[in-house]
Amino acid sequence: MITERVDFLVIGSGVAGLRAAFEAAEAGSVYVITKDTLKESSTEYAQGGVAVALCDEDTIGIHFEDTIKAGDGLCKDEAVLTLVNEGPERIMELISWGAEFDKSDSKLIFTLEAAHSRRRILHAHGDSTGREIERVLIKKAMSMPQIKKYSFAYFLDLIVFDGRCCGAYMLRDGQITAVLAGAVILATGGAGQVYSRTTNPLVATGDGIAAAYRAGAAMSDMEFVQFHPTSLYASGAPQFLISEALRGEGAVIRNIHKERFMQLYHNDSELATRDVVARAIVSEMARTNSHYVYLDITHLDKDYIKQRFPRIYKTCLQYDIDITAELIPVSPSAHYMMGGVRTDIDGRTNIRGLYAAGEVACTGVHGANRLASNSLLEGLVFGARAGRTAVEERADIKDIGSKLLLSVTQGRIENPDEIRSTIRRVMWEKAGIIRSAESLDEALEVLKSLGSIADRTYLTRYENEIKNILQTAELIVKSAIERKDSIGAHYRSD
Repeated sequence: MITERVDFLVIGSGVAGLRAAFEAAEAGSVYVITKDTLKESSTEYAQGGVAVALCDEDTIGIHFEDTIKAGDGLCKDEAVLTLVNEGPERIMELISWGAEFDKSDSKLIFTLEAAHSRRRILHAHGDSTGREIERVLIKKAMSMPQIKKYSFAYFLDLIVFDGRCCGAYMLRDGQITAVLAGAVILATGGAGQVYSRTTNPLVATGDGIAAAYRAGAAMSDMEFVQFHPTSLYASGAPQFLISEALRGEGAVIRNIHKERFMQLYHNDSELATRDVVARAIVSEMARTNSHYVYLDITHLDKDYIKQRFPRIYKTCLQYDIDITAELIPVSPSAHYMMGGVRTDIDGRTNIRGLYAAGEVACTGVHGANRLASNSLLEGLVFGARAGRTAVEERADIKDIGSKLLLSVTQGRIENPDEIRSTIRRVMWEKAGIIRSAESLDEALEVLKSLGSIADRTYLTRYENEIKNILQTAELIVKSAIERKDSIGAHYRSD
């Protein structure tokens, strides 16, 4: 086995991982490993924007209250205070690095999204905010010689020795390498690919969650999976996210008969929290025996729609849907993990030397339901904090080369495509937007029948992803079984 050494190892190249890497680079050498290209992460696909209390009509206190309310009583106050207090500084820092958020003349433009009581959502190029933030972060990372980037390096497992995380195994070009590090920062993103319908990119397979769990990391709130109410539902089209910002700008939801219905489910209508809107859509689809509903923004000016939502407009047009003149067929999809590897507000896990930030982590900032557009801010704020803590607590790793052992099977998973599909379908049908003890028990039975897959490490990325999808799915289901009540994104029909 090849062994390499570095001061800091960052696993993941989204907003949280890169922001952490900048802090670590001030104190030593940094490896950033990512299983695809450097820019392929959920950050790249984030459309709506980033929530921050910077406009004249807003305050940090109001942002705090909106976040707490959306979280349905389960947010940790300390984490939310950290987010809203440090958020403005992180955004101004981004702007100083060259981030180009949309402006009117020289003034930043803020929009509204569901469950926000103020217009506080910054956006870039209309509906490509994540792409702009990722562009700026990658450009800065490229300018820092202390940071080495490893693309197409698949993270297999953490290396834990004498109770301390001191590196990770990665698979690259068919070769396994042990990377020993004084501190490891996990920023692998979410796990949307656990579900058959998801807005997440193909890389979101729960790798960090599953690997941390195997290493003994504590997990929190795994039952809280956020389902975005509106993803594109069209023949041959991917489950492309149709941003909540459309509803913030006045889009309405109609059923298959073209009737508005959200006012029947909640006083806030289309601007209710995501869990409420997603369940209302599911209920309406069941009532009308349909697979989708419509999002209608045709009452707005055509030129404004094209200017405000260029990416959504062009993508829908590829599937012969002109959003300026036609209703957009949409249905809910798995979108964001509120739970994950338990950390404090400085990114510490219960394993010494292991830190986590971003969607893979659970600080308690989201509670039972994430407030729209808090995720990019979360990555910036807690990525920076995790990086600083890793610098403060870095250890000198002794020579443990002779202790390195990773058992890799030469075998293959039989019928991997079928198994992957089975897991994702059972999660969508039995552990999705609406659950019950009966459906969850049925899901767990299916997952346990596939359990032998998780006992091995494979020599291909695809097979290891299936293992991680399976283990993450089981964590979600077991957590959902344990929480007997309905709250936030966890809704039990029983």
